[in-house]
Amino acid sequence: MILFAISAVGLLLLVYLGVCLFYWWFQERFLFVRFTLADDFKFSDKQVHEELWMDTPDGARLHALHFPQAGATGVVLYMHGNTGSLRRWQGKASRFTSLGLSVLMPDYRGYGKSRGKLSEEALLADAAAWYDRLAAIYGEVNIVVYGRSMGSGMAVPVAAHRSPRALLLESPYADLLDVARNYLAILPYRWLLKYRFRNDVAIKRVKCPVYIFHGKRDPLVPYSSGLKLYAATPTDIHRELISFEKGYHSNLPGFPRFRRKLRAILTQENSVNDRDR
Repeated sequence: MILFAISAVGLLLLVYLGVCLFYWWFQERFLFVRFTLADDFKFSDKQVHEELWMDTPDGARLHALHFPQAGATGVVLYMHGNTGSLRRWQGKASRFTSLGLSVLMPDYRGYGKSRGKLSEEALLADAAAWYDRLAAIYGEVNIVVYGRSMGSGMAVPVAAHRSPRALLLESPYADLLDVARNYLAILPYRWLLKYRFRNDVAIKRVKCPVYIFHGKRDPLVPYSSGLKLYAATPTDIHRELISFEKGYHSNLPGFPRFRRKLRAILTQENSVNDRDR
């Protein structure tokens, strides 16, 4: 009986170590659900856009969609979520172009038409390079940085090291560790994760207004992680946490209050006494 118990424990330990090794080796496939596109792929022409390319010092070739607006009042650098390419995300641009803002949407390395070796350092450098390109065109004072879910991991550091007009975060996390533990808490992610995206550390250097949108029923990025990020935001800048009692991970734009608040922020209007509907 004792030998059986020892054997069973040993077997469970081997299985556990196997799962850990599997996650460590394949984690990029879980974190970055990438869909590639051919270089000659044609995007939807429902909105006027142009394709921009950028070569990086480490040999990567990056791709983005630019949605210019005549007489634009500003420009949004939109860092999208972890699933899909610009083929999926380009429709989100209308949320901002309808308010008279131009939009730049980059695809990360390995997504869409962007090519290059993935690493956290490279992704952060790419985001900063796209920001600097926008600053040269529109002026830094006119840039709004927007991070959606995984994209918040690029958006927050960019805002921390630059001076945009505002930082908007939709379903963000304080630390990617929070997201990983939300899936399967028993794995030692602190030692397994190659990517951390410590937004809670980077946001302490942000000097512009910060707006965080988060659903309390979010099953992917815990609302508690959004709260931690808000708590880490400096108190000497304007900061807001806009919560949605019935909000999940991807349904926030469906709330009228979300759309009203987004319009108020981007057009510098005041929004009072808003309620979920």
